[in-house]
This record gives sequence, structure tokens and C-alpha cells, in this order.
Amino acid sequence: MTAIGVIATLTVAEGKNEDFEAVFAELAAAVRANEPGNVFYALTRSRSNRQVYKVLEQYVDQDALTANGGSDYFKAAGAKLGLCLAGAPDIEYLDAV
Repeated sequence: MTAIGVIATLTVAEGKNEDFEAVFAELAAAVRANEPGNVFYALTRSRSNRQVYKVLEQYVDQDALTANGGSDYFKAAGAKLGLCLAGAPDIEYLDAV
């Protein structure tokens, strides 16, 4: 198995931080409760630009990552999170070494 890391950079629209964080908290709880292939799933916020968040994720393999993106709760949260964003997310995929 090859672990996969993900760093998602999300810029939140002004005035939407609280809504974004609330939706993400629900999503993170669902990921942790339902995805044994998820090693960690954490939301962080930039110190230099309070509108920029980074989601740090790690999965045991590609199947676990695919399961995350295909889940009903991820799709539902994605629609809600999208309403809070100022633009498209920047997603970077990383291979563990």
C-alpha cells in the first residue's frame, strides 16, 4: 500500500468563515466515523490571510481516497462548502515516501 496525502487550499468569501467552519466540522466528523482508510483529516487556517484554509488529509491508499470523494456526506458537504468559497479550490495530491 502507498499512502496518499492531500492538501486542499480553499479561499473563503468574506463573511462566510463561520458557515464554512461549521459545515467542515460536520464533514470531518463523518469522515472520521465512516472511513477507516482515512488517517487524518484536519482543517487549518492561514495566519497571514484569514480567508485561506488548508485541509490536510492522508489516506492509506487510492481506494480510501476514492471512497472519501464518492461518499454521500462528502457530496452533500461539498455543495454547502462551495457556497462559502471565493473561488475554485486548489488540490494537491502527494505520495508518501
